[in-house]
Amino acid sequence: MSAPIFRAFGISRLRMASDGVGVTTLVCGYGCPLRCRYCLNPQSWSAGIPTRDYTPEGLWKVLKIDDLYFRATGGGVTFGGGEPLLYADFLPAFRAVCGPDWTINIETCLAVERPAVALAAEAADVFFVDIKAWDDDLYRAYTGRERTLARENLAWLLARVGPERVVVRVPAIPNFVTPEAADAAAEHLRAMGVTRIDRFAYRLPKNKKEMP
Repeated sequence: MSAPIFRAFGISRLRMASDGVGVTTLVCGYGCPLRCRYCLNPQSWSAGIPTRDYTPEGLWKVLKIDDLYFRATGGGVTFGGGEPLLYADFLPAFRAVCGPDWTINIETCLAVERPAVALAAEAADVFFVDIKAWDDDLYRAYTGRERTLARENLAWLLARVGPERVVVRVPAIPNFVTPEAADAAAEHLRAMGVTRIDRFAYRLPKNKKEMP
């Protein structure tokens, strides 16, 4: 059986305070099930951009240069994207290669099928879940998809790994999610058992336009 592959469009080293505890390296997975109106990384699903396929062993060889930093600070690898759970079978295999001393974080929208979430739960220490919007209509307008799958996966994940390993990011998004709507989303999340909520105002970079 061939090794699972993670298709990446970028790797960013020596990050701090943005993708988990300590020093982390962000590995950006190509592909996403959503089409967010203000996507920060449209290259994650655009055709024709340079990508590279990594096996678990191959990615470990690239990332191990920062092994000392990871171990000293409690950091490790953050799989983002795009949507890294499109390569869910890769994650337990990578954990087996890198061992228990690196923290593995997953940044996800959870808009994937349940088996992918279950595979990721075998490998990840912390999930950073971007809910986009709680209201069904707002979620659909912003992402172009239905919210049911992401909501059900969040409930399952909280029960499976515990709320201490799940950080839910709740954005206020210009023209879509008002601060009041974000407040309401946070209340819904607390009611379902979320204890780690990251509230923030989504600010568009200069010259960033709404995606068609």
